Amino acid sequence: MGNHSFPNAAPQIALPWIVRLRYGMVSGQIVTLLFVRYFLGVDLPLAMLSLGPLLVAGSNLLLASRASGMAAGTRVATSTLVAWAFALDTICLTWVLLLSGGPTNPFTLLYLVHITLSATILTKRWTWLLGALSVVCFGLLFLGYKPIPALEMHHASGAVGLHLIGMWVSFGVASLLVAMFSGKISELLRQHEESMLRMQEELAKKDRLASLVTLAAGAAHELSTPLSTIAVIAKELESFATDRFPNASVAEDSRLIRSEVDRCGDILRRMSAQGAAPAGEAMETMAADELLARVNDELARPARLSIEAGAAGSSPTLRIPLRPVQQALIALVKNALEASGVETRVRVSARPAGGIVRFIVSDQGPGMPDHVLRRIGEPFFTTKEPGKGMGLGTFLVRTLAEDLGGSLRYESAPDSGTSAILELPAAVTPEGR
Repeated sequence: MGNHSFPNAAPQIALPWIVRLRYGMVSGQIVTLLFVRYFLGVDLPLAMLSLGPLLVAGSNLLLASRASGMAAGTRVATSTLVAWAFALDTICLTWVLLLSGGPTNPFTLLYLVHITLSATILTKRWTWLLGALSVVCFGLLFLGYKPIPALEMHHASGAVGLHLIGMWVSFGVASLLVAMFSGKISELLRQHEESMLRMQEELAKKDRLASLVTLAAGAAHELSTPLSTIAVIAKELESFATDRFPNASVAEDSRLIRSEVDRCGDILRRMSAQGAAPAGEAMETMAADELLARVNDELARPARLSIEAGAAGSSPTLRIPLRPVQQALIALVKNALEASGVETRVRVSARPAGGIVRFIVSDQGPGMPDHVLRRIGEPFFTTKEPGKGMGLGTFLVRTLAEDLGGSLRYESAPDSGTSAILELPAAVTPEGR
């Protein structure tokens, strides 16, 4: 993510750390000046020197209020505030250096800290301006400064002088500040970029889902007419086979056709009304064992299902839109039945896990390799033969789970079967169950 795409994002993200950095630098300057004056015995004008740190600390209150959101309504952009704060820091540093050795003061390396930070979070224009300001301020140190005799000598009687020791210390301080704060700011920017990418993925998924809802509603509208025609013809055929030319077999087939047409009509009405989303569904409280019993009754394949949901009264409870969740579990069980052999069983279990209820649908099929497992849940991706699936079932189940605050994931390996794990929030009860 670059500053051109989000010109004010980087300074806004880094602002809390910039506030801490400036408070840290003020504290460091005060401690250093007191140490040099009273421990090393160097004559320094502390009253004059204190103006620089105090001015930085006062201006930092404005940045702190912006970072906490109290001054968010001001017209000045955050990037501009940060840039002016860096400029003020450079000027105040110059003031302190002028009164404490000028260019001989080893802490002139601190000019690099703000240039580095500006290159990380500000635009190129501000970076060049701050760099030019630092060069000018450094040059001013040569024109008039208060000399410190101990800093004028690099060596004294063969020993390492105070200037060289100070250069070593200042280099370490500058390196620490640049590494710590630049690294932290870069990490924050990466996290922001990742969150933006995740948001874009979520929006893309919502767009695909909206397209599917529109497609479902359109299909329902288009198919209603031919289904109505089939229903009328089936009724006439039943009447013909019952009254005019009795034929029990044809009459039975006609009734079956009408029954299936009615079923298709019901499915299409649900698609037209709500598409794939659970919006508008009333939330109901239901125990997991009762929900799985409904799934079992609708599938009507007790011989191939092994359901484990705990004893009556001890089963975990959910508060869910019943019909969409029931259809989601049915879809997962049907996929497992299709993946398993005719003689094998599918195990369905419901277990509490913290604040969630975990439904596990396990088959004994051939399993899936990693490259297929990674794509499960993508719309229109299916491992079924052409004409047997559109690759939308798992996508819709996952979307439903995430909308309810849960998740859907798969565990599988070749020749080891597959487990679909659907997690949904548990109902909050006074007993905490």
